[in-house]
Amino acid sequence: MSKASVFNWLFLAALMAGSWLYLADGKPFKVTGLFLASGLAIGALYALGGIGMVVLYRASGVLNFSSGAAGAAGAMTSWQLVQWGIWPPIAWLACIAVALLLTLAYGALIAPKLAWRETVVKAVATLGFALIILGFVSFIWIDDPRSLELPTDKIGVSMMGLRITLTRLIAFAAAVGISAGIWVFLDRTNIGLQMRAVANSRDLSALLGIPIRRVETIAWGISGLLAGFTGLMFANLIRLEPVVITFMVIPSVAAALAGRLNSLFLVLVGGLCMGVIENLLTLSPLLKSVRPIAPFVIAAVVLLWHQRGARLIFEGRD
Repeated sequence: MSKASVFNWLFLAALMAGSWLYLADGKPFKVTGLFLASGLAIGALYALGGIGMVVLYRASGVLNFSSGAAGAAGAMTSWQLVQWGIWPPIAWLACIAVALLLTLAYGALIAPKLAWRETVVKAVATLGFALIILGFVSFIWIDDPRSLELPTDKIGVSMMGLRITLTRLIAFAAAVGISAGIWVFLDRTNIGLQMRAVANSRDLSALLGIPIRRVETIAWGISGLLAGFTGLMFANLIRLEPVVITFMVIPSVAAALAGRLNSLFLVLVGGLCMGVIENLLTLSPLLKSVRPIAPFVIAAVVLLWHQRGARLIFEGRD
């Protein structure tokens, strides 16, 4: 690990510790500990959403804003199947399947037509797709209070005097495990190598015979699977409301930016920091109103830290 990487990790750790000491000052650990556990679980989902974005961006150059909407459609489908008496595990798998199919449909039918357009155009197109999905979901399911329960909600694990639900532990463990698994996949497999090649130069990769459509389809598939899983967990841990789940993509974007759309483990740490600090802000009467912007403030601080000492050089058409 380089000296710069060590400094980056230490900076994120210091940011987390400083925020904890300031926001939790004078409050009992049984109170702040619950916010910490909840923040780690939510932050893990932010990180997973960000990781899906990074994988897709590195393979295709698309910053996908539709993952939240795909997850919302999957979560509502899962809820509906449970209401119809379908065996819950099948309904949970249906959530992931719906998100996967929607994501793959966009990746197969729309994304190739925009492959040579600017990054901003491709990102805005995914935002439009998200609004289309949200419109259909809102048309099918009226806006009523709903909840999506998992059996792991009733199983608690005692840690440091706190009772933490198994659902939260699963979210955290999934984020760590999936991050490590995708890192190994990208770094040690032929497909991962091809993804990195396509990200560096689509034209040269095509000349070398790399199956670009196949590589991009795999990246869209990974993004869809993560969208389905995070949609299911968001529906359980936060609220089963399509608009809320759709716009959970915003902190996921912030987590991806914290990793500079490149480092999976910085995305993971950034997402966890965002979830914890966002939850701890609830304890502050003065700062709790700024919770929604906390992820982007953290992402901006991290980006400024990464850019420290850099010099702007203008040449050519710049």
